[in-house]
Amino acid sequence: MIRRLHNLRTCIVARPLSGIRVLELGNLLAGPFCGMLLGDMGADVIKIEPRRTGDMIRNTQPHLEGESANYIAINRNKRSIAIDLKQSAGRDIVLKLAETSDLVLENFRPGVMDQLGLGIEHIRQVNPEIVYVSVSGFGQTGPLRDRAAVNLVIEAASGSLSVTGKPDDIPMRPGVQTGDMFGAMFATYAALAGLMGKLRHGEGRQIDVSLVEASVAAAVWETSEYLATGNVPQALGHKHRLTAPYQVFRASDGLLVIGCPNDQLFQKIMNVLGLHEAAKDTRFAGYGLRKANEQALLDVIEPAIAKRRVAELVQALSALGVPCSKVNSYKDVFDNEQSKARQIEIEGVHRRAGPVRMVRNAVLFDKDGPALDRMAPLLGEQTVEILSEYGYAPDAIRKLIDDKVVDLPAEA
Repeated sequence: MIRRLHNLRTCIVARPLSGIRVLELGNLLAGPFCGMLLGDMGADVIKIEPRRTGDMIRNTQPHLEGESANYIAINRNKRSIAIDLKQSAGRDIVLKLAETSDLVLENFRPGVMDQLGLGIEHIRQVNPEIVYVSVSGFGQTGPLRDRAAVNLVIEAASGSLSVTGKPDDIPMRPGVQTGDMFGAMFATYAALAGLMGKLRHGEGRQIDVSLVEASVAAAVWETSEYLATGNVPQALGHKHRLTAPYQVFRASDGLLVIGCPNDQLFQKIMNVLGLHEAAKDTRFAGYGLRKANEQALLDVIEPAIAKRRVAELVQALSALGVPCSKVNSYKDVFDNEQSKARQIEIEGVHRRAGPVRMVRNAVLFDKDGPALDRMAPLLGEQTVEILSEYGYAPDAIRKLIDDKVVDLPAEA
């Protein structure tokens, strides 16, 4: 069953971040995804977008009635105000919003916020206790601070691309946006820690999140190997860096993965595959031995798996507690019983796009947890609402519109 939620706040709830106000300035993925996670937990996230164009992700396909599905997916639970930040009046609006905000989240290149008059020192002049989170490719300092970085560049610069794909071949880029998403998670962690510090100690923080460094930090096995031994980790194809068998296998009707982290599970795998004699081979008698003799082990296991069906193997191995899974397509993901039971798909009604299917927040609370209160906004949808909240009179708002400092959305 799909939960249907609507674009209206119907009740007041005590979510963890209720009462927290966040100003989000940025584009595309890492910063906005972080802002979405904060909004899901109850924060009032005001998304400050450029006039006319908005967040660059608004231009990405696919579109639903002219609205980007990608934008809708990662900008729920936010309000949009469209401002020309290059005008002093636009900058002044942001400074006024910052006076009573708890956190500023930005993911421009280093130096851009200072050029706009919205850097940390500018914000501290109006709000000394602000938590200020800057997300950038290479960080706010260092010789590469000004270098442009998109997701693939992050994966290359961090080393993660060097260990993907087959040995001695051109690296295979990951199928999902690892660089941006690792960075978004670290930015969220940093934002929450900064807010907790503000709450407990009454002082703000300037926080510098490098997307490259987030990916380096996530590469635990690879960095541990290099720092401990000096050996440079290489691409392993489908194999695991530490143990075997632990990879993708081809069955008679499709693909599955099997993970074997200990000796007991190895014996169970071999029994399911009918390889009782091979299980006694001294080359496979322990964790390290199996990895050292991995190719010999695969020469035995792969032909046995190739004769069996995916569903049959997954059922037999799972019954014995062996980690395994069919290699699911995304259709499989949303169609399977586990996903339906846990309702990972939700549906909201967007002002322009209509009913939209989305993925719920991955976290579940026993009460007052993440929820969808508000669908992603049209560009500048809450411009008047926000300005009014901050004391701008109707005549002043009209002047800002006429002077092209702020925008209203096109009619839905």
